[in-house]
Amino acid sequence: MMNDKLNFKAFRVEEENEKFSSAIKEMPFTELEQGEVLVKVYYSSLNYKDALSASGNKGVTRNYPHTPGIDAVGTIVSSTSNKFNNDEAVIVTSYDLGMNTDGGFAEYVKVPENWVVKLPKGLSMKEAMIIGTAGLTAGMSVLRLVETVKPADGTIVVSGATGGVGSVTVMILNKLGYKVAAITGKETEKQYLLDLGADEVILRKDFEALQNKPLLKPLFAGGIDTVGGIILENMIKSTNPLGVVTACGNAASIKLELTVFPFILRGVSLIGIDSQNYPMKYREQVWNKLADDWKFDNLEANSTTISLDELSEKLSLMLAGKLKGRTVLKLV
Repeated sequence: MMNDKLNFKAFRVEEENEKFSSAIKEMPFTELEQGEVLVKVYYSSLNYKDALSASGNKGVTRNYPHTPGIDAVGTIVSSTSNKFNNDEAVIVTSYDLGMNTDGGFAEYVKVPENWVVKLPKGLSMKEAMIIGTAGLTAGMSVLRLVETVKPADGTIVVSGATGGVGSVTVMILNKLGYKVAAITGKETEKQYLLDLGADEVILRKDFEALQNKPLLKPLFAGGIDTVGGIILENMIKSTNPLGVVTACGNAASIKLELTVFPFILRGVSLIGIDSQNYPMKYREQVWNKLADDWKFDNLEANSTTISLDELSEKLSLMLAGKLKGRTVLKLV
């Protein structure tokens, strides 16, 4: 069928008696429906949602067996779409990929045409997955922030700065000439963040310990938050008048305990980032920027490449908060 192959390898998560296990399995090809494409996956990447899905989190993936992987890049080998041709290099991220639709931790993935973006000139496949959903989310956040806040306005504070979204955010902002204050809970990673482009590093425990007041001393022109909870609260309360804060994560908490004072006394704007269903028009815009004027020189230095055999171990480390930067899965 596809290069005369009858089956392909995939990282499968299975459930038995409410217990979950994972293994590399041989999977059969299935027929394409109208408007679908089959992509030979060259690279995928690890994201927190993937780790949750692989651990059996029913809030991410309802039914098992399942193949996680919310990112994939490769070439189209079969298509019922008028938008894409065979051998075309493409990126597939977010939507339902890897959540309730089998994802990129496999040699092949079948997806609707509306989930697919052409790989921009200026990006290799590996670079696209170093960026991945995490970098795309970072790019969406930066895109909204820079509409209002300029480098001359002051420092931008970034939370979860050693993680996938945070680390790419630090690099993009540095590339664009912004001063960056990076928040991290990892005291040993200060030099890593300075090397990425941060101008200063703030320990998470210190930022969380700021006084519990409706408003705090204005310190930042804007902020990009990836964790939620008290970090986001304090970020909003310490943002300058007319500053902008974006929010894209809730690992710390889904709750936000604030007064309206930052918004009505300082005019601070809070912008939510939904990378899963971000409109294709803006998705393509961000990818093109990441391939061109937002592209940074030390992209490879912020990544580790692994094989399918190493995937289970790395997903466990991600759940434990012991990975930094981006982890790329090589399939070809």
